[in-house]
Amino acid sequence: MTLPLTPSQTVGPYFAIGPGPTIGAQVVPEGTPGAVRISGHVLDSEGQPVRDALVETWQPEGVARSATDDEGHVAVLVIKPSGATAGAAPHIDVSVFARGLLTRLVTRVYFPDESTANGNDAALRVLTPEERATLIAANDGAGLRFDTHLQGERETVFFDC
Repeated sequence: MTLPLTPSQTVGPYFAIGPGPTIGAQVVPEGTPGAVRISGHVLDSEGQPVRDALVETWQPEGVARSATDDEGHVAVLVIKPSGATAGAAPHIDVSVFARGLLTRLVTRVYFPDESTANGNDAALRVLTPEERATLIAANDGAGLRFDTHLQGERETVFFDC
């Protein structure tokens, strides 16, 4: 059997980006002690929302995956990692997938209440204050806010992986 040729594209129409059926936007159930909601937006170089991005968070306690909505908003429910490796402050690893990206972008979310640990973190220490600010979430009263800027003046720091 011979299959017909399909167009060569970065994404679609034959492949859809979106959350898979087995990984949801929660590492822990609602109401879990220590659970924190991290929400924000994925934005392009002009500050416009990226409506079809997928964000995955990775931490020792589990994985969460959430697609952006029409406003580029994304939210996951995680638990602050209980321990960190030597030289690293508590953080959550983040992968961003979106149209036009041939590979994922990798960044981290650090916690704003860990100023001493953040100050000693090997990755944060080599960054300028402006770059560090792109990796530390802000407390917004309902949880943490972490916006991901893919490019531009406020570009989030991304890691080579």
